[in-house]
Amino acid sequence: MQRQGFGGSAAIRFRTAGLVLLLLHLLLVGWLTLRPRDVLWVTAPNLEPFAGIGAALGSGPSEGLRYLGEGLLLLAPLGVLLPMAGGRLAVSSWGSLVRTVAAGALVSLGIELLQTGVPGRVVDVDSLLLNTLGVALAHAAVVPAARARLRRGGPRTRGGAVRPGRDAEREPLPGYEESQGPTPTISRVGIAP
Repeated sequence: MQRQGFGGSAAIRFRTAGLVLLLLHLLLVGWLTLRPRDVLWVTAPNLEPFAGIGAALGSGPSEGLRYLGEGLLLLAPLGVLLPMAGGRLAVSSWGSLVRTVAAGALVSLGIELLQTGVPGRVVDVDSLLLNTLGVALAHAAVVPAARARLRRGGPRTRGGAVRPGRDAEREPLPGYEESQGPTPTISRVGIAP
């Protein structure tokens, strides 16, 4: 018996791909952010929101864009990979966004806290804010549209027919279950006195 919703071998492959990509991304992020740096001096930790962003923008437009871009893009893939690893189609868009952003914020917070023990790295609250915003933007830009497309049944033409060629030969999309007939009914039997 299949579970309702996103089931079958395609769903397993989809979730497995999401988990593998998520783990690879987290390993890359860990390698980028938790390596010790050989530096002559270290800046003080930034615990004042938007102070680092203001300082980077004050250093010039290229420095400001680099700082913002790095902060937004570092964890942005989590906005897509976390829902992909979860593999649910029938879920509230707002609920999914809140869960994904909360998970992204916790990952970012964990990275910032781990950086306190790494030589050459300091805590930056603006990194936490930018990383979380990047997760939210990536999720909002990709996930609702992808889920809607998968719920509709995947690639279709304007008339609603499956495109000829490869699409007609594919296995059913995740979450699609064929009808198993009408629901059986049980006749009522009177109760003896």
